[in-house]
Amino acid sequence: MKIGISVLLSIVLISCSALKKTNTSVYSSQIFADVETLSSDEMEGRETGKKGERMAAKYIAERFEKLGLKPMGNTERNDLNAYFQDFTAYESTDPHGMSDMPDDKIPVKARNVVGFIDHGAAYTVVIGGHYDHLGYGGFGSLYTGDAEIHNGADDNASGIAGMLYMAEVLKGAKYDDSNYLFIAFSGEEKGLWGSNYWTKNPTFPIEQLNFMINFDMIGRLEDNKLAVNGVGTSPAWSILDQVGKKYNLVKSESGIGPSDHSSFYLIDVPAIHFFTGQHEDYHRPSDDAELVNVQGIMEVSDLSLTLIEKLNKEKISFAKTKNEERTTTTFKVTLGVIPDYLYNERGMRIDGVREGKTADAAGLEKGDIVIKMGEYPVDDMQSYMKSLSKFEKGESIKVVVLRNGKEVEKEVTFL
Repeated sequence: MKIGISVLLSIVLISCSALKKTNTSVYSSQIFADVETLSSDEMEGRETGKKGERMAAKYIAERFEKLGLKPMGNTERNDLNAYFQDFTAYESTDPHGMSDMPDDKIPVKARNVVGFIDHGAAYTVVIGGHYDHLGYGGFGSLYTGDAEIHNGADDNASGIAGMLYMAEVLKGAKYDDSNYLFIAFSGEEKGLWGSNYWTKNPTFPIEQLNFMINFDMIGRLEDNKLAVNGVGTSPAWSILDQVGKKYNLVKSESGIGPSDHSSFYLIDVPAIHFFTGQHEDYHRPSDDAELVNVQGIMEVSDLSLTLIEKLNKEKISFAKTKNEERTTTTFKVTLGVIPDYLYNERGMRIDGVREGKTADAAGLEKGDIVIKMGEYPVDDMQSYMKSLSKFEKGESIKVVVLRNGKEVEKEVTFL
């Protein structure tokens, strides 16, 4: 993070004509440069409404402009600002619910960045990802030390870098059966603000949208394990089994999830989310560019390109999904762990334990597989969430985990 943005910009704003003459190594270099720039300390963690968010939005708009994308944010402008869709959201002054007046809100000015490739086709594919992150920490951070910049290289500079790579490739005639709308959302970390706003205030006709691909945390591909959420939103997504054979795909059908594809599902647009998994640097200052798997970003993007090539010749059908109570289940307690969302066997595997929280106090460890909580068996992520909703703060229960293949019982008191 020692290179200044002014220097990096001179490196990464490569002309379109030059890129066409280069090979994969140049694409890889560009992807890393995008990740490194967006996750530099100068961006100050890209918190929504802050200086770093504006710097990141400007950088993305400049990349769109260099790539030849048509502005599709504020179409009344004819300058760089035409890529921006500005909006105001309202943040609670009391996110932890401790105030006597919890409805107090403060306005936060934010912006999406929107660009378009027009091939003159009947339908348009949306490629999106959020560019905001947590700033110096605070609410949402898993870091317990003093305020420190959360650079968010994987979350989600990786997704934006993949989106920019896609924009370069999708300009080609090979993909001219569709148009392409690229949206870098802000406010995702605050609650899907940017995607929610765009779908309610679209800058492009929704009826012309075919499907949406969302990149959120695609920078840690390991052992070809790749999560794809939202596969139930269209029967057409079944083609993933064919085009994604090299991957260990962990698929989730629900159109509702904690990322921006959900906003498109809610307006009846088939939408999927690619995700390479959580890790110990998630929502911590250590999520830095040097830890990102650049080749993995390219591979996930290339899989998406193959998917587009197979599906962009006609409009695919939309399907409602069973959301498995994700929107209605409420929790009075938390176990204080980071689940392994790529784990698809029996139980819920712990990918990280939050210091000083319930699981830490009970002696649960990273790698433990929760198979029972109190009287409730835990067979998968959904049964874990359902069982968690049954407990109260201060309640003590027995939790059974598999540790190195053996059952271990721990007494857990919800803090």
